[in-house]
This record gives sequence, C-alpha cells and structure tokens, in this order.
Amino acid sequence: MGDYDEETAFLGQTGPYFWTTFFLLNTVFVSTGFDGLYIIFAGAAPRHHCLVPDVNLTDEWRNAVIPLVTADGEEVQSQCSRYKLSVVKNLSDEGYIPGRDINLTNLEQEGCLDGWVYSKDIYQSTIVTEWNLVCDNQWKVPFASSTLFVGYLVGSLISGQLSDRFGRKKVVFVSLAAQSLSVLLQSFSQSWRMFCIMFLFVGASQISIYISAFVLGTELLSKTMRVLFTTLGAFLFYCIGYMTLPWIAYGIRDWRTLLAVLSATSVVYIPLWWFLPESPRWLITQGKAAEAEIIVREAARKNKVQAPPVVFKESEIQDMPPGRKYTMLDILKSFNLRCITLMCLLLWMAINIGYFGLSLNTSNLSGNPFMNCFLSAISEVPAYIVSTCLLRKCPRRELLSTFLIIGGGVLLLIQFIPDTLQYVALALEMSGKFGFTMAFTIVYIYTAEIYPTVLRNVGMGMCSSAARIGSITAPYVIYLGTYNKVLPYILMGSLTISSSVVNLFLPETFNKDLPETVEQMQKCKCIYVLSATAPAVILMTAFKPL
Repeated sequence: MGDYDEETAFLGQTGPYFWTTFFLLNTVFVSTGFDGLYIIFAGAAPRHHCLVPDVNLTDEWRNAVIPLVTADGEEVQSQCSRYKLSVVKNLSDEGYIPGRDINLTNLEQEGCLDGWVYSKDIYQSTIVTEWNLVCDNQWKVPFASSTLFVGYLVGSLISGQLSDRFGRKKVVFVSLAAQSLSVLLQSFSQSWRMFCIMFLFVGASQISIYISAFVLGTELLSKTMRVLFTTLGAFLFYCIGYMTLPWIAYGIRDWRTLLAVLSATSVVYIPLWWFLPESPRWLITQGKAAEAEIIVREAARKNKVQAPPVVFKESEIQDMPPGRKYTMLDILKSFNLRCITLMCLLLWMAINIGYFGLSLNTSNLSGNPFMNCFLSAISEVPAYIVSTCLLRKCPRRELLSTFLIIGGGVLLLIQFIPDTLQYVALALEMSGKFGFTMAFTIVYIYTAEIYPTVLRNVGMGMCSSAARIGSITAPYVIYLGTYNKVLPYILMGSLTISSSVVNLFLPETFNKDLPETVEQMQKCKCIYVLSATAPAVILMTAFKPL
C-alpha cells in the first residue's frame, strides 16, 4: 500500500469536505457527555430521615423521635436511626415532655424499620429514593457507578477488534443504537440489579462510540484538521454534552423520565449515516481500494479540487488481496510493538489514576448541584483550548511529559500543605487537574498517531482498557489513606512521574505521516544498551516512517 497522505495531498488541508466531516462527526461525542454522567442526578441521595408511621404521638415527641447528630459541624437529623418507637409511644402516652422530663441521649435507638422520608426540594425521584439505597445499602450507589467503568473496560477490549474487522462507521452507528437502547431499557429497570446490568451495556457501547468515532475522524481528516479534531473537537463536544446535561436534569427531576429523554436524543444521529463516509484508509487495508477511491473523489468534488486520473495505484485497486485481520495477538509478535504498547498502557493507567485521585481529593462544591455540574464541565474547557494550540507547534513526547510532571508534582507536593492554607491547596489541585486534563488530551492523539491503521483501533482499545483499570483501581489507592494519609499521594505521584520518564522512550510523531501498516510502524531505530552488571535494557526509539 502506498502513502495515503501523499496520494490524497491534492485534497488540501481544509475545505468544505473536511469541515463538514469535522462537525458532523464531533456531534457524536455530545451523546457521550450525556450518557456517561447522568448517574450524578439519577443516583443522587436527597436529604432523608426515618419514616415515623401514623401512631398516636404528641407533637413534641413526633418532632423529637429522630435523633440529632453532628455532621460537618452542624446538628442535623439522623438519616439512619430513630428512637425506639414503642418506648417513645409509651412516654408520649404517659405525658412526658422530651428534653425536659426525659433525657433523649439515654433513649434506645433503632433502625428505620418502616422506611425513609425523602426531601423533594431538588429531586422528585432517584434510584436512591426508589430502592432505598441509603444507610446499610448506601454502597450500592457507587457500585452501580462502577458497573459503568466495567462496561468501559469490556467495550474497550472488543470495540477495537470489531471496528478493525467490520469498519469504523458501522461500529459507530451500531454502538449509538446499542447505547440508546440500553439507556431506554435502564429507565424501565424494576430493580437495582437490572439497573446495574444495563449500566454495564451503556458503558460498553459508549466507550465503543468514543474510540471508533475518534479513530474514524483521525483517519478521515487531513493533518491540520486531525489535530483540531482530536483535541479541541472531540473533547470540546464531549464537554458540550456534559454542560447540557445538568440543564436537562434541571427540567426533568424524575430519573426514569430523564433517562428516557436522553435515550431519545440519539434519534438525531440517524441521518448522519448518509453524510459520514467510511475510512478510506481502512478500506484500503481490506483490499477495497476502489471503494476508497470513490470516497476520495467525492471529497475532491466537495472541496472543489481536481482529482488525478488515478488516485491509488492500479495494483492497489485490482490486484490487492483482502487485508488480513489483526487482533491483540499481533501486538505480541513484534518486540517494538510490545514495548511501545506496554509503555502506552502505563501512560494511560497513570493519567487516569492521577486525574481520578485529584478529583476524589477535591472538596465537593456547595450549592446547587445542577450549577456545580455545569461549573465542573466548563472548568475543563481551558485545558482543551490550550492543548489545541500547543499540539500544533510542540512535539507530543516532551509536551506530554511536561504535563505529567505538573500533575505528578502536585500529587507529591499537596500533602505538605497545612490545613490553614486551603486556598493554596485548592490552587494546587486545580493546577494538577489542568495538567491531567491536558495529558488526557495529548495522550489520545499521541497514541492514535503511534499505531498503524491496521492496528490503530486495537491499540486504542487496549490503552482505553488500561485507563478503565486505572479508574477502577484509583478508589482503592485512595483507601490506603486510612492507614497513612500520605501513602496515596506518594503512590500516585511516583507513578505519574515515572510514567513521564517512560514517555520519553516513545517515538515522536510530530509532523509525521500516519503509519498505515505494521511494517511502517516498525521502522523505529532501536538502540539497546546492555549493562554487564545489571539485567536492564534501555530502549531508545526514533520514528522513521516509509
């Protein structure tokens, strides 16, 4: 196969075709902003306390039957206990006054045997209020959230292979349909278990959309548009969905209706099937160069440029056999592929653990939850804009290492900030979050540029799986803080700093053509320095495409 970028250079770097493809494909990412975060509202726990059944109690005892506890320096009603109802009823019948005749602290307490009463000031219904996921069952809410990450892991493992086998476009639209159906079925869940099972399918289909659409855009667009798409485009449109979600949830306070409406939004993507083409790069690897040429000629017509009489070589159109199918096992067959993949997996996992660790350490914003969600989404926009500008002019390798050092350095330094300097700690946390958001933006395009077309989706899927493992692992790393509060920061910070060093051994892809085949990717100059005193191998690579 020839050099695709050279053979299609006549299309130019911009034009109506590229801009139309850019915007249409980016709209797909809006759905991932919706469906990955609605658990914030569907799984919210309103203020609640034990239900007191309609028994004969005086007003004083009815107001005092719920014990007062101290939470965050304030006295509030207990959410999981009440004074034993039989004792309270006897005292009420005998005419005692709580707090005057009876010391309430000495009264026996019991659990919420009759259920709970939930505040409807903010939410009319959530999975918490419907299935009483509070007190002893409180763990079920974060567990439900974790099933989404498990779905991400499953989807990351299979989406790449499906996309490489059946095509990027088909997998994108099948995944959109699967996501919409999963969210709709989830809105009809009759139990917490069914909700979790459907959430797994939501996660698998959503990450499949993200990875396949990301790779499709990388392969369809020109070098200039590719950088814009993989930085500002994909992530910014994800943020648009993220920022829009709280306002939809603000207008729909019932979780079932909210999910049904979010599911219905996928209908708008149906017309895109006739406007988005399949990846010509992928078609060529499958021995379908004739189909690829039709797409390229249509792109030339839209860009109002003259296509050459022959876009691809005659042998590519007539004699090229169908391309072989690549799987994750092919990555293990090459030493360079194994080393590069191992380093990429470490990078993705470290970035995810560090970002999630900083998020867990950041104090929750007080106030309106809908506004808080909106502010959380919009805070990531500056990082996406800055990364877009830097990726146009800066090498990926040095840029990624710089922001990994910033994020990891914050994790190592924040433990030394005294409690009296809260603003300093907050500034460091925001700097770290900015660094990790930048790192996430860079590592996506960097990884897509490293892998060849025939293995790009497989490689991206494996790296995304490593990120999911990181997100599942991060809470347990934070849990180490119960033994020693500095241990999580030392562990995450050290891992991030180490990954920034490992990153320096990856090949540079700045201003390079995308590799098409494994052979092109393997044109890496490897220098091994063997130490006679230690069983260590130092790998240094320099990217040299055909």
